[in-house]
This record gives sequence, structure tokens and C-alpha cells, in this order.
Amino acid sequence: MSRLKEKYHSEVVPAMIKEFGYTTIMAVPRLTKVVLNMGLGEATQNIKMLDAAVDELTLIAGQRAVVTKARKSIAGFKLREGMPIGCTVTLRRERMYDFLDKLFNAALARVRDFRGISGKIFDGRANCSIGIKDFIVFPEIDYDKIDKIKGLNISIVTTAQTDAEGRFLLEQMGMPFRH
Repeated sequence: MSRLKEKYHSEVVPAMIKEFGYTTIMAVPRLTKVVLNMGLGEATQNIKMLDAAVDELTLIAGQRAVVTKARKSIAGFKLREGMPIGCTVTLRRERMYDFLDKLFNAALARVRDFRGISGKIFDGRANCSIGIKDFIVFPEIDYDKIDKIKGLNISIVTTAQTDAEGRFLLEQMGMPFRH
């Protein structure tokens, strides 16, 4: 069992029951999935950039990235329906906990001028999205092999009903929030 999952069962669940007064363990919010997304607008002209992004995202996630294609054509961006424009990975179960452990303890600490994550990242349903401007903060990425710095979106989906519950859950799991 991963370190973060063990922490969830031993520390976070009792703290959530005490804080919010859940009557059963099944009512305690939990993490459902983590989605990593890398959008590459320049991939329409340079397909090799997309291949590099898929490899880099696969290294970060520990799971093969899937190429996403455009759903509709947009003439202003020289984009046609079906053209590859990014890549995504959905992590669940053990890989999700391993990735979040790495994100909270290693990657966010390497972000320049990091003062904590804003409390405004929640969407109203206790899910949160984080944008990282340069993905080179992850320890698996070799800085010398990167041709262009790309951004990375991380969406964390929970079963919590309110943003307060979701924030408390992620705080207890170790996400560094700004105070």
C-alpha cells in the first residue's frame, strides 16, 4: 500500500469523521481520480512535439499517455477536426496516490517562488484543478533532454459534497495550501 493511501486510512478518515461528524466510514469523502492534461497548440504544425510530450507525461504519471484530438474545427487557429492537439492521463487507485505523494512532497517544493496553493482552485463540487507552468519540477524529467517547456494541468476529483470538505481532505493528505 502506498504511503499516502495508508495515511488516508489511518489519519485522514478519523480526522474527517471528527471534523464533519460522519456517521459511517462510507460517508467520508475520498479521492476518485487524478487527471493530467497537457494541451499543445503548436502540435498542429510539429507532430514530433506531441510525441515528446506523450513520452514526458508518461514518465511523470507512470502510465501511458493518450493523445487527444480536436473535437471541432476552428479556422482562426488553423485547426481541423480530428487533429492531435494534446495528451492526457487518468490515474486511479495506487498510481493516483503515488503521483499525489510525489506532487505534494517533491514537485511543488521545486516550483520557483512557491508560497502554497490558492484556496480558489475548487470548482464548487470539491474538485480542484492546478496549473503548473513548467513541468520540469517533476524529478523524473531530465532538464537537458527538454526541447520546449510546456504547461501541465492537474485535476483532482473527490467524492466530497462541498469545497470545505474537499479542502480539508486535501489539507489532511498533505497539499500545501496558502494561508
